[in-house]
Amino acid sequence: MKRRSQRLQVVLDMEDRQEQAARERFQAAQQALAEQQQRLDELERYHQEYQHQIRSEASGTTSAARLQAGQQFISQLVAAIAQQQQQVDRYQATADEARKQWQITRQRREGMARYIETCRRREAREDERREQKALDEAANQRFARAMQRQG
Repeated sequence: MKRRSQRLQVVLDMEDRQEQAARERFQAAQQALAEQQQRLDELERYHQEYQHQIRSEASGTTSAARLQAGQQFISQLVAAIAQQQQQVDRYQATADEARKQWQITRQRREGMARYIETCRRREAREDERREQKALDEAANQRFARAMQRQG
C-alpha cells in the first residue's frame, strides 16, 4: 500500500496545475491592463499636444470656426479619455481579482506541500521506530538464546 505522502502527491500535482493556470490568468490580466493603460497614456499625450496646438493657433490669426472645431475635438478627446479611464479601471479590477485568485491557489498548494512534508517526517519517524523495535527484538532473541545455551 502506498504511503499517505505518496497518495497526497497526486493532490499536490493538481494544486500545482491550478496554481500555474491561475498565474497565467494573472499574467494575461496584467498584460491586458498594461495595453489599456498604454492606450490611455497615448490619448492623454495626444490631448496635451492638440491642446497646445490650439493654444498656439489661438494666439495667431486663426478663424473663430477653426478654434471652435478645435475645442469640439478637444471635448471629444476628453470624453474618450474618460471612457478609456473607465476601461483601465475595469481591467485593473480584473487584474486584482486574478492576483487574489493566484495567491489563494499558491497558498493552498504551499499548504499541501507543507502537509505532505509533515507526513513524510512522520512516516520516517515511524520507520525508525519499527526498525528500532525489530533490532531490539532481534537483540532480545539473541540474548534469550544465549541465556538458554548457558543455562
